[in-house]
Amino acid sequence: MLLSNALVGLREGLEASLVVIILIAFLVKTERRWGLRWVWAGVATAVVLSVALAGALTYGTRQLSFEMQELIGGSASILAVGFVTAMVFWMRRAARTLSGELKGSMDRALSAGGLWVALVAFLGVGREGLETAIFFYATAQAAGAGTLTPLLGWVLGIGGAVVLGVLMYHGAIRFDIGKFFRYTGIFLVIVAAGILAYGIHDLQEAAFLPGLNALAFDVSHLIEPGGWVATLLKGIVNFTPATTWLQAIAWSAYIAIVLPLFLRPMRAPVRPPVAASASAR
Repeated sequence: MLLSNALVGLREGLEASLVVIILIAFLVKTERRWGLRWVWAGVATAVVLSVALAGALTYGTRQLSFEMQELIGGSASILAVGFVTAMVFWMRRAARTLSGELKGSMDRALSAGGLWVALVAFLGVGREGLETAIFFYATAQAAGAGTLTPLLGWVLGIGGAVVLGVLMYHGAIRFDIGKFFRYTGIFLVIVAAGILAYGIHDLQEAAFLPGLNALAFDVSHLIEPGGWVATLLKGIVNFTPATTWLQAIAWSAYIAIVLPLFLRPMRAPVRPPVAASASAR
């Protein structure tokens, strides 16, 4: 869980950092620094609400029955998969136009007042925070109670994103954001497939879905469930030695559909045709 959570935290944190960097740089460059405090107010509100949501989901469900915990955990896992899938495709499409869209939104908000500036920052960071909170809960459930590995992974990933964001703002480092999001997107698709399979298993344990005892394969005799190999595979791709048919079908279908769609070449933007000459010479 450490590696996968750190990577998701790094990606989510870097997306949020890019939003903040673009907004701050725009305000500084246009000499409207009065909006900075409103940007930070919006960012702080988004962070606080995201942490509160993650805490409420993680600790607020522990008093429920086992079946209800599994039902909520499985539903949250599938919701997290939806968020992550939408995130990787959105960033794949919007990476080139994100800066212009944010600057346009901020320019309009500055004319409307400080609260609108805070709202732009809140929405830009809050979307990433909501995804992070749901995904954190899903991975914490997958790791099981009594381990801080998911939290440590998220802290390392988000902390690394903040450091990278500061260095990028000051021009200390430069790298190809498009390639970064492409390669991390491939890994996140694999991680999301594992979270989907785990969520389905939770729903099977909650008796919401059938087939809990219909196993597609069981390699527990080769990979000890509590051993380091099983722990490593579970931490990276959420693999479990005993997998039901429904889990295996869902994992395979997700990879077979989502990964090729993500890897397909993007179409170049269509340029308007050059106007024809009004009269022939």
